[in-house]
Amino acid sequence: MEAQVKQFEAEGKLIEAQRIRQRTEYDVEMLREMGYTNGVENYSRHMDGRKEGEPPFTLLDFFPEDFLIMIDESHMTMGQIKGMYNGDQARKKMLVDYGFRLPSALDNRPLRREEFESHVHQIVYVSATPGDYEMEQTETVVEQIIRPTGLLDPEVEVRPTMGQMDDLLGEINVRTEKGERVFVTTLTKKMAEDLTDYLKEMGVKVKYMHSDIKTLERTEIIRDLRLGVFDVLIGINLLREGIDVPEVSLVAILDADKEGFLRNERGLIQTIGRAARNSEGHVIMYADKITESMQKAMDETARRREIQMAYNKEHGIVPQTIKKEIRDLISITKANEAEVAEDTVDYSAMNKKERQEAVKKLQKQMHEAAELLDFELAAQIRDMVLELKSMD
Repeated sequence: MEAQVKQFEAEGKLIEAQRIRQRTEYDVEMLREMGYTNGVENYSRHMDGRKEGEPPFTLLDFFPEDFLIMIDESHMTMGQIKGMYNGDQARKKMLVDYGFRLPSALDNRPLRREEFESHVHQIVYVSATPGDYEMEQTETVVEQIIRPTGLLDPEVEVRPTMGQMDDLLGEINVRTEKGERVFVTTLTKKMAEDLTDYLKEMGVKVKYMHSDIKTLERTEIIRDLRLGVFDVLIGINLLREGIDVPEVSLVAILDADKEGFLRNERGLIQTIGRAARNSEGHVIMYADKITESMQKAMDETARRREIQMAYNKEHGIVPQTIKKEIRDLISITKANEAEVAEDTVDYSAMNKKERQEAVKKLQKQMHEAAELLDFELAAQIRDMVLELKSMD
């Protein structure tokens, strides 16, 4: 602390010098008196005896040397591992520069990618669209193209943007008449919202999903799509990895020729793959030209399709749409929320014994919510429990 204060004073940053001294002395006092202080993790380097710049201890340090790690959706995950460190350092540096934290806070951080790799001696990258980094790192590539269900990669066609809305509406009507669902991907949130409004005016049961939609709401939207509450889901980047809806037989990609993050080869292959769970899977790219990314994505999809077709013919397999149970987690969660709402009473009017009974009941509901992975609801109930306990 003293070294940092002197540095600030030498630079004429008197406010920052006062701020870091006050903050550090307060935290030290809290540690002495209470054994804890908010942000104690920022002092971890001093507590575990690490030198400046040394990586923090992680769970990987306790694994045996011969452990195997499998990274799913590696084309996204490996970039995130690198990005976590860079993002953390950028944020912490601002706190250090303005005297809110000591420089040692920079060592309370995620591992750098090279540090992560130094812990790992056996690794399997899993992805339908592996990135350049994984391909450079690996010595062996194993393709798992054959599906036991015999499902083929969808047919892909390109249609002009002229009259695309009318064309899309016609395709949607064909699918909905057969009880099938449709994904539509756009480039912007505004476009997704405007297209949703237009299709609603045309009598289509449609919703949109983008990053502004909360995680729990996204799960509910996907479930409602599968149940047939609505037929068309419009999204941007969320209709890619991890979205598995067998009922979807058509994926429409708007502005497919607009090269960029969402319309590169990997992005297009991932989006095309959303139609690969249905035996009637079909993809329409709306574009005025065929870009290099589009061509590569179509060529790769066609290659995989031909391999599966040859396998199906050899073994007499007829492609069948995946049968997947629709989980009803949302309704269970809502039932718990309703139960909590019913219990939202004036606790101050209760006597001590009644409050103790209420605490037991709420704690039970809290554990049930946590088991259902509804941590937001569990946290709300926890706060109610703490409020009740503070009354005694």
